[in-house]
Amino acid sequence: MTETAAEKVSGGFTPPTRFAVPGRIAVSGPAAAVWRTATLTGIRRETPHAATFRFAVPGWPGHLPGQHLMLRLTAGDGYTAQRHYSIASAPDDSGHIELTLDHVTDGEVSGWFHTQARPGDTVEVRGPVSGFFAWPGDRPALLIGAGSGVVPLMSMVRHHRARGLSVPLRLLVSARGPEELIYAGELGEETTTVFTRRAPEGTPVGRMTAAHVAPLLAERPVGGWEAYVCGSNGFAEHASRLLVAAGQPVDRIRIERFG
Repeated sequence: MTETAAEKVSGGFTPPTRFAVPGRIAVSGPAAAVWRTATLTGIRRETPHAATFRFAVPGWPGHLPGQHLMLRLTAGDGYTAQRHYSIASAPDDSGHIELTLDHVTDGEVSGWFHTQARPGDTVEVRGPVSGFFAWPGDRPALLIGAGSGVVPLMSMVRHHRARGLSVPLRLLVSARGPEELIYAGELGEETTTVFTRRAPEGTPVGRMTAAHVAPLLAERPVGGWEAYVCGSNGFAEHASRLLVAAGQPVDRIRIERFG
């Protein structure tokens, strides 16, 4: 689950909305239940308010694009805080994973990462968690995200590129402005960008509409799209309505929301 835009205490965690139970991937296993030490090896700035944190995790059991993990941070006095974060990196055998975190106002975990964390620091992680939002790369994927909702979707895009997959994949992403577009340097020809408040000269500004969604659905790949929507509650509701209005079957829409 994405905590890049809104902090979630473990006791208040809300599971993803399950619109599409068919296709759920079984991922539970003893390896995913083990807390592992993750060592921070690098920090990469994405936007003024978001950064990617790279960890070495010995024994990491691997993940599917779209999954998330639980992270535990322990203070010197023994106080612990747990959060759920989407995994931004594509699956590989490097023993590393990446998380992209927004600096949330008053967020104790994201605040620590953005103001205090340095390479060599350690945290604990457990997972991967949940197969509902996972994309195994075997079906056409239509990805729609806003703000930090692009994080699990980028794991899918990276997986698609790294494996040279031929299955169709499209990404429709919304951001307030170019400076707040996470992974701007990585977005390629599979991506359509919508800016809601500020945009380069000559680029329309406004909310995502049917005019953005309908042309993607009209491509109609063999087997049809599996739609993945990630963002705030309001965005998830808006995007899913656009999809349904454009003809996407409700049982082929997977939603992960935060906030």
